[in-house]
Amino acid sequence: MTYVVTDACVKCKYTDCVDVCPVDCFHEGPNFLVIDPDECIDCTLCVAECPVEAIYAEDDVPADMQQYIPLNAELAQLWPVIVEKKDPLPDHEEWAGVQGKFDQVER
Repeated sequence: MTYVVTDACVKCKYTDCVDVCPVDCFHEGPNFLVIDPDECIDCTLCVAECPVEAIYAEDDVPADMQQYIPLNAELAQLWPVIVEKKDPLPDHEEWAGVQGKFDQVER
């Protein structure tokens, strides 16, 4: 099993999770983070660090967010690894509570 970054991360991009990842499996895009399923060791450390609860175990991803499972795998192959915490996006507070942001993912 791997972990998956979902909807709540889009347009927020908190990076608290990156700091605790022991295997550097996070990849950074313009407005979203993803987890490389081939690198994730299922340690669960990132789950508690996410302030918007965007990270789920693959088996626990809500039905309306299943499209994030293949998206994480796809974009992890394209985006660079991120290993250090950064500030969230400037308008993160505005987007933190918004749901249904799949179409807002910038590739």
